[in-house]
Amino acid sequence: MSNSPVAAKPYIGGQAVLEGVMMRAPTSFAIVVRRKDGSLHVRERAIADERTGLRKLPLVRGVASLVESLKLGSEALRFSAEQYEKDFDTEAPKPKATNVLSVLKGLSLIVFMLATRADDEEASGAAKPDVKEEKKESKGGMGLMMIVSLLFFIALPQAAAAGMNKALHLNLDVQAPVFQAMTGAFKLMIVVGYLLVIRRVPDIYRVFQYHGAEHKTISTYEAGEALTVQNARTKTTLHPRCGTTFLVMVALVSIFVFTGVGALLPRIHTGSALLDNVVFFFEKLPFVPAIAAVTFELQRVFARYFTKGLLRVVLLPGFLVQKITTIEPDDEQLEVALGSLRTTLFREEGTEPDASVIERKFPGYGDLLDARQLRGAT
Repeated sequence: MSNSPVAAKPYIGGQAVLEGVMMRAPTSFAIVVRRKDGSLHVRERAIADERTGLRKLPLVRGVASLVESLKLGSEALRFSAEQYEKDFDTEAPKPKATNVLSVLKGLSLIVFMLATRADDEEASGAAKPDVKEEKKESKGGMGLMMIVSLLFFIALPQAAAAGMNKALHLNLDVQAPVFQAMTGAFKLMIVVGYLLVIRRVPDIYRVFQYHGAEHKTISTYEAGEALTVQNARTKTTLHPRCGTTFLVMVALVSIFVFTGVGALLPRIHTGSALLDNVVFFFEKLPFVPAIAAVTFELQRVFARYFTKGLLRVVLLPGFLVQKITTIEPDDEQLEVALGSLRTTLFREEGTEPDASVIERKFPGYGDLLDARQLRGAT
């Protein structure tokens, strides 16, 4: 391992949102959104670094990181939706951001958030206690999204596999390895199909452009290069720590985990294929966190050691699906991602004196940079 300053830098994660990008480091968090008039609206705050105790343990840290990513991702999406709607309050024909998010919720908003995020490899922290308004998030809403996602990502693929099993008269046991392989294949097909469909929504297409900008910006940072549009423009839109790759790996890991679960648990023989599937579905639910934890650890290893040479082939499935969720951004979108990262690093370096939520508006990217430089940012 290199002892260079670049290697010592904190890992940065992020997520693309409506007309913007969220970036997060171990103790800082920022969202930058571009409004219709070209101005940049920034929301930033500190987050508690809770990578201590059990949160640092392998497997546990994966689940903790995933939960925290969903919380911060929801906050970022809400902020971006609020800013987006302000531009169209007087233009009735324009679609509301809440309508876009409602469509995603009807399918799986959580899958969308995971697909457009880049993990920071650690469980970053929870919100500071003084950030009271962020604690008011509807638990019912998050619970509903979790239920929809479980149905979307577990029940629907299993139902599809059961349908094929019946249609082709395969007579496979619901716990059989071949049945689990079929379920995993349908899981990939459903996720890829979902991403292809929402990619056709103009607003989501732009989110995927910002997703590409997010990746290019993080790659520039990880390469130790100056955070400029010129440097970011040359980088690839693909990244090994992307949430899209995580989803692909979850589908593959679930095949092995559920095959193992099926082999270890008592055989299900209710006399009804439908009831067998329902019983096994509920038997699988407790193992979902384990799949997320194992996948998180595998992605860490792949992102760290499998990015060069022939070993890079293991990342190919994730990269192929990333071709759907990342689109080449324009320079203005790169500015938003760079601005978000610069703001996050400004916080991370400890030069931001105020720990509360701060929202600012800058006429343009140059103004954001000037403000940071004047206040001591590098």
